Amino acid sequence: MISAIVFLTVIALASYVSLSKYKQILKAIQLGQREATNGLKSERWKNMLLFALGQRKMFTRPISGFFHLFIYLAFIFTQIETLEIIIDGLTGHHRFFANKIGLFYPLLINSIEVLSVLALIATIVFLWRRNVIKLKRFQMPEIKGWPFKDANIILLGEIILIISIFMMNGAYQYLQTQNPNVYPDGGRYFLSAQWTLPLFEGALNNYAVICERLFWWLHFLVILGFVVYLPYSKHLHIFLAFPNSYFADPLNRGAMQNIPEIQNEVRNMLGMETQPNIESKGFFGASDVHQLSWKNILQAFSCTECGRCTSVCPANLTGKKLSPRKIVMDIRDRSEELIRNEGYVRVADDQIEITDGRSLFDFISKEEIYACTSCNACVEACPVLINPLQPILELRRYDILMNSGGPQEWLPVFNSLETNQSVWAMSESRTQWTQNS
Repeated sequence: MISAIVFLTVIALASYVSLSKYKQILKAIQLGQREATNGLKSERWKNMLLFALGQRKMFTRPISGFFHLFIYLAFIFTQIETLEIIIDGLTGHHRFFANKIGLFYPLLINSIEVLSVLALIATIVFLWRRNVIKLKRFQMPEIKGWPFKDANIILLGEIILIISIFMMNGAYQYLQTQNPNVYPDGGRYFLSAQWTLPLFEGALNNYAVICERLFWWLHFLVILGFVVYLPYSKHLHIFLAFPNSYFADPLNRGAMQNIPEIQNEVRNMLGMETQPNIESKGFFGASDVHQLSWKNILQAFSCTECGRCTSVCPANLTGKKLSPRKIVMDIRDRSEELIRNEGYVRVADDQIEITDGRSLFDFISKEEIYACTSCNACVEACPVLINPLQPILELRRYDILMNSGGPQEWLPVFNSLETNQSVWAMSESRTQWTQNS
């Protein structure tokens, strides 16, 4: 009874801490502008199944894709064991599912052990790539410090989880032969029987009991630690990849969105049909997260920090300062800063006033946004369908249209558009020859 109370208390505390952080994240996403969800629901579900659940884009790089798949499958299957641990902790049972699903139970545990070995191999490979080989995309400025430690913490935590699974299973197999009335027969688990069961053979029963409980609790507490830690980590993508891929625009990938107010004015000047009742926001583009779409902020929290976007960015590859990954990370950091410091006031349901005197331009330099070639390579590379290009365009639009900014070499283009309605500084009569021929 006392054990169940302690168990439930630990779950309640972990849930409270993690839910408090998730509420802050939801609040941060709600800072963004409203944006309609376009496209058919069937296309959105297809996106989610293919890219979030099916990991489709991970396999554009087959080696890392397959290793990631091992960890992903192990994570999914071990949730069944996690559910069993929760039921056991609340009811005082040992291996609750063992008597419920019969012969399927040892098949399930053996599958988990096989996947755990594959996940262990993958984890060691990922640690090697980050800390020994030091792949370039894991050594860039935006990934140093906490982001680098974050990845290693999760990988080391996974190793602890895997070791605890095998130690717990080895001790349990020994105990079920010694005291079958307390420890129901769950079958034989081949890998732990070979590797960890021999550690308990010939030992005192109390030693096996202590070890089984110790690694059972260790496994559960590490899982709870992950639950609390995830909303502070890039591994939040485990959950957010699903809504992010669902809300990602399935149509016109790579298309640049027009500014409705300006588009309507142009259509009116050309004598074309205009859209009535287009409300003006009072600004063009975005200088801060509250002027971006809520989807942009959701994408920022969904970022895996894998760096695939930056590794294919032509600007970055040619030595420019731009890193699409950093842009997305900066949006997330700025959103968290506003929520953490309460640096804004909501003056209306859909209107926010920033009060901390800062903006996204304190995180993202103009050199970065103007280095972008709008090639869409970063968008195509992202495994969870994040669009780093859209916020870059919004920041450029704000700087040009609201601040009269922009690189000096762009000024002739702007002047030509204003005076000649073309970017080539040619007069309006440039097509007159077609009428005289």
